[in-house]
Amino acid sequence: MRASLPAELAVVVPAYNERSNVALLVDAVAHALPDVHWEIVFVDDDSPDGTAQQVRALAQADARVRVVHRYGRRGLASACVEGILATSAPIVAVMDADLQHDETILGAMFRRIRQGDVDLVVGSRYVEGGGMGEWSRRRIAMSRLATALANRLTGTAIGDPMSGFFMLTRGAFMASLPGLSSVGFKILLDIAASAPAPLRVAEVPYTFRTRQHGESKLDSLVLWEYLQLLLDKAFGHIVPARFISFALVGGSGVVVHFVVLTVVLETLLHLHGAADEERWFAIAQGAATVVATSSNFFLNNLLTYRDQRLKGMRLLWGWMTFNLVCGIGFLANVGIASWLYQRRNYLVVSALAGIAITTVWNYAMSSIFTWRRRG
Repeated sequence: MRASLPAELAVVVPAYNERSNVALLVDAVAHALPDVHWEIVFVDDDSPDGTAQQVRALAQADARVRVVHRYGRRGLASACVEGILATSAPIVAVMDADLQHDETILGAMFRRIRQGDVDLVVGSRYVEGGGMGEWSRRRIAMSRLATALANRLTGTAIGDPMSGFFMLTRGAFMASLPGLSSVGFKILLDIAASAPAPLRVAEVPYTFRTRQHGESKLDSLVLWEYLQLLLDKAFGHIVPARFISFALVGGSGVVVHFVVLTVVLETLLHLHGAADEERWFAIAQGAATVVATSSNFFLNNLLTYRDQRLKGMRLLWGWMTFNLVCGIGFLANVGIASWLYQRRNYLVVSALAGIAITTVWNYAMSSIFTWRRRG
């Protein structure tokens, strides 16, 4: 009877390769919320370990268990957004699938938000009674620095804005939804920074646990994602975060371009002399463009389009299409740069003009053909 009632609370759980944890988490949530009509929505990014299949098996025995199976896209923040939109519950909690968040405080969080005077209840590691568990001093220091930056951005007083464990009302989420970036892994920061008015916040302390099963999803690129989110919240109303990332990667491509251009041009001039300098410059500019374009492709695949990262044969096909659609930009690059150089413009001016053409073309075409969303 309880499972057939409308859910008062939905627990949204983004998951990737968490097969061994899902049953444990469902059981833990059930024990933590004995008097609440709840449901749990796992959002699985097509885990190769069969996480989605395991959740479906659990759902066959318990109607309160659901799964949103995503294909062709990844990302913790966007998974949380899709999970929240997939439920009709008036109150929604977000927590990780790795059992590091203390589910026993869900009841206290729910009772607090039901009082009606707050929009958001955060499971906090930084208020009295909370703790970081077995984190190293270096990781704690980095977390506190990120927290200070986050609070300056949001304008909302949250002791732990980097927390991935929180509960909010449907109204608060829907108000923030139009401004969400869905970038990276800090969805709470995204929601708070996107709210049209400062959120009313309460915090419940908990101690962060040590992962028991599976592997951590945090890697060396999470800092990049965090910086992307901060940039998007600060400047996203002017230019998208993905474009900012693309431009930063393009900056590294400029360095690669000039290094290759200089080496190839100096080599050709040394071998053949300066009698046909314009021709050697065109060849050097072409070589530099090819190398810089490939460098930009692989870096953008790793950073800018991390949530749509190409792998295996799709990586090879993506590289081919990236170079193919950049063909027109390549020809314009070499043509314009050579035309300017022949008219006695500085090498830097000539090369930058060609780079500008290629950069604009690459950005437009890559979003359409190379990293187009699937599913």
